[in-house]
Amino acid sequence: MDQPQRLLSLDIFRGMTIAAMIMVNNPGSWNHVYAPLLHAEWHGVTPTDWIFPFFLFIVGVSIAYALGRRKVEGVDRGQLIRKILIRTLLIFGIGLFLNGFPFFNLSTIRIPGVLQRIALVYGASALLFLYLSPRQLFWAGVGFLLLYWGLMTLVPVPGGVAPNLEATTNLGAWLDRTVMGGHLWSQAKVWDPEGLLSTIPAITTGLSGILTGNWLRSKNDGFTKVAGMMVIGTILLALSFVWDLSFPINKKIWTSSYVLYTSGVALLFLGTVYWLVDLKEYKGWTKPFVVYGTNALFVFVMSGIVAKLLGTIQVMGAAGEKISLSAWLWESVYEPAFASAQMASLAYALTNVLFFLGLSWVLYVREIFIKV
Repeated sequence: MDQPQRLLSLDIFRGMTIAAMIMVNNPGSWNHVYAPLLHAEWHGVTPTDWIFPFFLFIVGVSIAYALGRRKVEGVDRGQLIRKILIRTLLIFGIGLFLNGFPFFNLSTIRIPGVLQRIALVYGASALLFLYLSPRQLFWAGVGFLLLYWGLMTLVPVPGGVAPNLEATTNLGAWLDRTVMGGHLWSQAKVWDPEGLLSTIPAITTGLSGILTGNWLRSKNDGFTKVAGMMVIGTILLALSFVWDLSFPINKKIWTSSYVLYTSGVALLFLGTVYWLVDLKEYKGWTKPFVVYGTNALFVFVMSGIVAKLLGTIQVMGAAGEKISLSAWLWESVYEPAFASAQMASLAYALTNVLFFLGLSWVLYVREIFIKV
């Protein structure tokens, strides 16, 4: 059975994820947001906490398809490594650019970030894929989760602090402060949700995507593939809830139980879309997500730039004071138009989703696909 070079359900899954990211990142007011559209405060999880690991899972599936084909074709490994390293550096650099935009204050610029973590996970996962068999990749992923669990729960924090999972005093926070000093997340200053140590379990999120991609590229029939994804996804969810009892599910420090949980949800999600679209061919609802999914990186970058510009450009408010353009839009357009402030905030977010869908559609129609 010949395998398709592009998996439609993966584009749709990617498009749904980027649309969800834009929606949760751009409320009209952070004081008026429906609870499922916010991250969990610390331990625990909301649907918003699915979004970032979904990206890493999708990166892994894409690696299996793109590099898997090249491995079979016998492309020189050195050439592949160069491409992987260049792409890693480019994505990391774009992330740094977004962190600095528009003022680029190098003394305080945040070094970690979402794209930076995507870059590191991509680079590490892709290199492991080139050198390891699927079985070895599985055990490498398990090893990363156990290593991180051991480091976070058994190793004392330098300075006489016992192992702990608190935001500012855990081992990962200490490492980030030591290595990156004042170049951390501005809202926390002394720790970073995309820090160095928590990148270790995040690599396993990417590896779970690679193993899923290998499964989808296999010669098994479609029903077997869907059944396998559903079974493994359910098992991962069950294991995550067990591990949660001692190593709580937590997005901000990317705990090992969080990796199992989100990889399980991703498997169930992609399995469902694969069954609906690639097997049953129910495609009438998919076009907006395909459009989003084929230019995901471009949309990610542009949404960040536009959000920063809206927060930076100053206009005159109703009371005669200068306020940001985003605040003016909220106070003058969205908040007065809705009886509920939460609904108004959601409407503002959905406007962003529709705006970037329109921009992506223009590129899609003209067959312009911006990639790194």
